[in-house]
Amino acid sequence: MNTWLAPSAITWMHRANPVLKLLFVIGLFFVALFTHRTDFMFYQAVLFTLLLFWQSGYSFWKVLLLVLSFGLVFISSSSTMILFGKGDVLWWEWGLFRITEESFYRGIHIGFKSVTIASEGLLFVLTTSSVDMFYALMQKIKLPPKYAYSFMASIRLLPMVWEEFLIRRNALRIRGARSLKGPRGWIAGIKMYAVPLLSQSIRRAHRVAVAMEAKAFDGNGRRTYYYPSRFSRYDPLAAAIFIAAVIAALALSDGLPLFHITDVRYSANT
Repeated sequence: MNTWLAPSAITWMHRANPVLKLLFVIGLFFVALFTHRTDFMFYQAVLFTLLLFWQSGYSFWKVLLLVLSFGLVFISSSSTMILFGKGDVLWWEWGLFRITEESFYRGIHIGFKSVTIASEGLLFVLTTSSVDMFYALMQKIKLPPKYAYSFMASIRLLPMVWEEFLIRRNALRIRGARSLKGPRGWIAGIKMYAVPLLSQSIRRAHRVAVAMEAKAFDGNGRRTYYYPSRFSRYDPLAAAIFIAAVIAALALSDGLPLFHITDVRYSANT
């Protein structure tokens, strides 16, 4: 594994069962989705971002690099509502752009919601191996092996496709092939790369499918697993961290409100 992608420390969240984390992340997604109180949404975004720094196991600078992209997520998700939303208290208007008090607060509410969901999902991705997740899904919630191993095989094939793309590009450079300018050049370039890569991917996928069928991955019989997925003492700790973050966000929204908006759907300031 690339050392840059590997965590520098193993935290409680890494040791927790992937199924438990997945269920909690789905539950937190619905909590964020149905939260209409802006202060509660804001503190969820802050606390789960801090939790990402604490429990991801990656260095501060690596996590900071990822968190900086949340600014783009916030702006892209909130700007449409801010610039084109409806409202009664007009702040600024120019052509098609119309910013009202209601649209502004609804926009930043959507931005906080996007940051919250992004931080929760990123925490799950950074602390969960894809192999561990699929083994846990097979053993704990009885996901059919033909689906689980198909997903794992497809994940393993992606680096091979990229490696073949690099080989193809270097081979074309050695042969002196140059891309033409304009639309015809784009079409010719797509043909030079797409056809060989697609044919190789189809051949490799066919070989994988034959191998899986030969090993009875399409059957419904009982299977044994090399990597057992078990619940451990770290699972209650991970659950407690998730629950404590939501409770702390709710308490902070009651004790230290910043926006004083109880329901952003109906009024900007109630």
